[in-house]
Amino acid sequence: MFELFRLPEVKPLMNTLYAMQRANGDWFALEQSEGLRVPIFSSNREAMQARAFNVELLVFKPVPVDDRALKELAQVEGQSPSHFWLVKDACVNMKRGVSLQHSELAGLVRGEKP
Repeated sequence: MFELFRLPEVKPLMNTLYAMQRANGDWFALEQSEGLRVPIFSSNREAMQARAFNVELLVFKPVPVDDRALKELAQVEGQSPSHFWLVKDACVNMKRGVSLQHSELAGLVRGEKP
């Protein structure tokens, strides 16, 4: 006879944020007077939409921002700090959004309330 079994329940990643990364591991960042600004997207779709409208992003792909990415994106001693820019939903311009510090981004990724 056939035996039925249940697959473990997979919870969707609802608060997953994305940044753009090249195959060689480089993260996409915009040069600003105050340092580098890393665009962060609220969904894979948002990141792909921005990629389609910005030629400089064509060699990058959306990557979920997780603990590994947070570690890689942390400030390196002796370098100017990176700032993070949560791009406004459905905005291909990347100039509209909210500025975040590394600790604020880490809190969002880990599901902490602001």
